[in-house]
Amino acid sequence: MEKGRPSRSTPKAARCDFCEIVARRLDAAEVWRGDGAVAFLDARPLLPGHVLLVPTRHASTLLEMDDDEAGMLMRLGKRLAAAVQAAMAADGSFLALNNVVSQSIPHVHLHVVPRWRGDGLFSPRLVWKRRPYRDEAEREAVRARISAAIAEAVKH
Repeated sequence: MEKGRPSRSTPKAARCDFCEIVARRLDAAEVWRGDGAVAFLDARPLLPGHVLLVPTRHASTLLEMDDDEAGMLMRLGKRLAAAVQAAMAADGSFLALNNVVSQSIPHVHLHVVPRWRGDGLFSPRLVWKRRPYRDEAEREAVRARISAAIAEAVKH
């Protein structure tokens, strides 16, 4: 597959919300943008600070990405996890990439979720419980904290 071109498996008529966010035609609480990827707060967070990292080139699944793109996504995910943990004063983080099953939007995306001991994220059956932001002010405060932490990490 050529870089910068849509996946052949994606119908031309299909609209991808993540491609729209990448193109800035759809609003998102963006925390970082760089060559090859964009990170923004999940609109339906598992916990405050839940960020999605998406490659700028459309690929429906991980298997449609070349090795360089997949490696780039994980390298950025590692940096993003450190920034999210610092920004949210979290004990750790949870990273996940659904591939087809449970993939709500068919565009590769890495979930970076801050974790705290006893946060109750997972039930015994590994069910994700959504915890939305109280309001837009809380969402914006979380976005600003993560953006600042990323900017600080990039300096070093």
